[in-house]
Amino acid sequence: MYSLNIFLGMIGAPQIIVIAVVILLLFGGKKIPELMKGIGNGMKEFKNATKDIEKTQEKLSE
Repeated sequence: MYSLNIFLGMIGAPQIIVIAVVILLLFGGKKIPELMKGIGNGMKEFKNATKDIEKTQEKLSE
């Protein structure tokens, strides 16, 4: 983890702006909403799967 911190340094506002500009250049303005929607759906599915696993573990422990 320490080596990753040395590689990335402290991520601040200028670095986030550079990352946003690079993403905008790579994907274009029209693709970004679709990309964000896909990421949101993926996060939603991950949370649902996590809840299902927790429920299964609770049932097994009873």
